[in-house]
Amino acid sequence: MNLPAGLEFREPVWLLLIFLVPLVYAFARRSQGYILYSSLTSVKKVSPSLRQRFSWIPAALFSISTLGMVVAAAGPRIGDRNTEVKKDGIAIMMIMDTSGSMKALDLSEKEAEDDRLSVVKKLFEQFVLGSASVSGRSNDTIGIIRFAGYADTACPLTLDHGSLVGVARTLQIVEDRSEDGTAIGDALALAVGRIKESPARSKIAILLTDGVNNKGEETPLAAAELAKTEGVKVYAIGAGTNGMAPIRMRDPFTGQEVLQAVPVQIDEDMLKEIAARTNGRYFRATDYKSLQQIYGEIDRLEKTELSQMMYRQYTEYYFHLLLIALSLLSLGFITDATIFRRSP
Repeated sequence: MNLPAGLEFREPVWLLLIFLVPLVYAFARRSQGYILYSSLTSVKKVSPSLRQRFSWIPAALFSISTLGMVVAAAGPRIGDRNTEVKKDGIAIMMIMDTSGSMKALDLSEKEAEDDRLSVVKKLFEQFVLGSASVSGRSNDTIGIIRFAGYADTACPLTLDHGSLVGVARTLQIVEDRSEDGTAIGDALALAVGRIKESPARSKIAILLTDGVNNKGEETPLAAAELAKTEGVKVYAIGAGTNGMAPIRMRDPFTGQEVLQAVPVQIDEDMLKEIAARTNGRYFRATDYKSLQQIYGEIDRLEKTELSQMMYRQYTEYYFHLLLIALSLLSLGFITDATIFRRSP
């Protein structure tokens, strides 16, 4: 006979007393009284009564009661296995360059013409929500810092990734010349200030820019030292080509948009130093596919830690068995003293 699934005994050593069951039965049967007769010839001719045929019942009740008490003492129980997975997420601050040079079209896919910022936003969305190349960051708090000549918080750290992506889609390249520029140091310092209060064990900043620091009060390397002090790892990405890049501009004479090559420059040495000082890495993205691969590499490098705890909740059955055993024992004594009473 198969035991119920999950059945176990808290103190199985008590089951060794099962050998008492046949002993109790034998003792109860042998404890009957007797009378001396000179001859049993006449007694053998008498058919046993119904009461005599079932005289074994009290002994059986005592035996079953003993079995129940032994099993109850062993503590029968059924456990329901429960598993709890604890996820230790990562705090990620995305630092996006929205300066005028992000209008360059060199990161476009072959079938589409997108400026650098549009490509960055599209791949960032895939990084957050997941795609064929990245697993997504469902357990991580993520925020966005945007910067050009000034840096500000577009979205604080949040687990509401739907709202986060919605904010990312609204980011625009600055149009006002007075706000243009590349304040890398200020942007990184602001990101560190926003992320340092996070309780996450791992804190990273993804700094994506296509330019040279030329605005702001904080130098990039001073901001890198601040990140190092606060335990923030920086993954720096130099986006776009160095030298000349195609940009669509409006012809002031005809009013039509024309494709024009303009000079662009990325301070790769500075980005490499920021990454090195914070124990991060520097990446170079020259087209759509390479930037997509970079996001995939960061996704693989920064994995959410999972810890699994297993525990059991038990349903105990010792009381039920003990109650049944005592009831049978009582019934045994009652039947032995009444229906199956022996004389002498």
